[in-house]
Amino acid sequence: MSNLSANIKSIRDVMRRDTGVDGDAQRISQMVWMIFLKIFSDKELNWKDEIDGYRSPIPEKFKWSNWAGEKGGLSGDELIEFINNELFPTLKSIEGGLNEQSSIVRSVFEDTYNYMKNGALFRQVITEINKIDFNLTAGSHVFNDIYENILKELQSAGSSGEYYTPRAVTQFMVDVINPNLGESILDPACGTGGFLTCSIDNVKLKTKDENVNRILESTINGVEKKPLPHLLCTTNLMLHDLSIPSIKRDNLLSKPFNNWTENDQFDIILSNPPFGGLEEDGTESNFPIGYRTKETADLFMLLIIRLLKENGRAAVVLPDGFLYGEGIRTKIKEELLSKCNLHTIVRLPHGVFNPYTNINTNLLFFDRGAQTEYVWYYEHPYPENQKSYNKTRPINIKEFDAEKSWWTNRIETENAWKVSISDIKKRNYNLDISSPYYGEDDIQLSSVEIIQKLEKSFDASQKLLSALKLDM
Repeated sequence: MSNLSANIKSIRDVMRRDTGVDGDAQRISQMVWMIFLKIFSDKELNWKDEIDGYRSPIPEKFKWSNWAGEKGGLSGDELIEFINNELFPTLKSIEGGLNEQSSIVRSVFEDTYNYMKNGALFRQVITEINKIDFNLTAGSHVFNDIYENILKELQSAGSSGEYYTPRAVTQFMVDVINPNLGESILDPACGTGGFLTCSIDNVKLKTKDENVNRILESTINGVEKKPLPHLLCTTNLMLHDLSIPSIKRDNLLSKPFNNWTENDQFDIILSNPPFGGLEEDGTESNFPIGYRTKETADLFMLLIIRLLKENGRAAVVLPDGFLYGEGIRTKIKEELLSKCNLHTIVRLPHGVFNPYTNINTNLLFFDRGAQTEYVWYYEHPYPENQKSYNKTRPINIKEFDAEKSWWTNRIETENAWKVSISDIKKRNYNLDISSPYYGEDDIQLSSVEIIQKLEKSFDASQKLLSALKLDM
């Protein structure tokens, strides 16, 4: 196998010379759809043996090996004309009823485009992609390296606003939830599929069932409304040996809240819903009157509570703003604490999501059924001699060993404390609660308390200025 890093660097360098590719976002999208078709081509070689009567949804002329193969493949203007006028119209209009794979191809290409204009450069990119065999044992995991590079570059690309969950955080959440084979799992805003692929790995480590992939195909579920993350997620699950990934292009917030029934519920929900973003006008009208807001994360929290089965368990990433938020957020927290047991909040230190955002985040763990009696807090510390996280020193899964050891043997420490539901109600459901074990010199105030102190200080300053003016 060729050197993957060299392959990817070559692809980047070639695409930057093409006048049709305008910036990193288009370059990433271009590279991903091409890699998807190569992977799909490689996977079809296996599906013919594994799936009885398998029929390819892609007509022979449009299969990767026929137009992008090293022998007899197209190039130059002929290649660009074929891509724009034949390949894309065909893939976008594939009949979805042939088999599950046909629906996958159509959904992937529905909002995908070719940006390259130079056929010779396009051919050079194909040559680099053809050097990667995703069916080899080593090659089947090679996409993880490509995937990580793409995730890092998405931030510099831009504008999409997604906060991709650090792998260590994803793995810790999945390890604690500990999914079992056969349990239904949902990520309602799955992005590139980190929680889902981590759940697949977790389950496979614990089972020798020869039907594990087939069972996972029927129990792993993701929904993503944006085309590029959806494409990445679908590709990633295919490389985790799910021939038919159940990843939908959709926005679950657009469905009337009261239409969700018990048949739509899941055993496990893992998610990092987009926060800081606003939904389109009218989306909030799908929710009950008292809970209508355009804040995406708040709406997803309501939906997650609704979609969690009785005795089901969930882990969700949320910003500090949800913990101390008032108004509709107070009502959502009241709903959460009355219908679920919010047993643990892990408070992550500043900078975990660098370079995507500096917003402080929390991991909420809860079970559907019993009401909350008290909430345990665990404040995740920085590693020794480290004061923040960055690209070169991200959060590491080994840092969560302390939480894992504490999880089943909970005692109060300087990093762990619990708060009763009665105290939370007295705070009007403000969950932004600091450790009671800090010394007087180390007391950490919540965001709301800081704002209140600032307001009092401003008021005092204003009164002092007014008094001085009267004396002048």
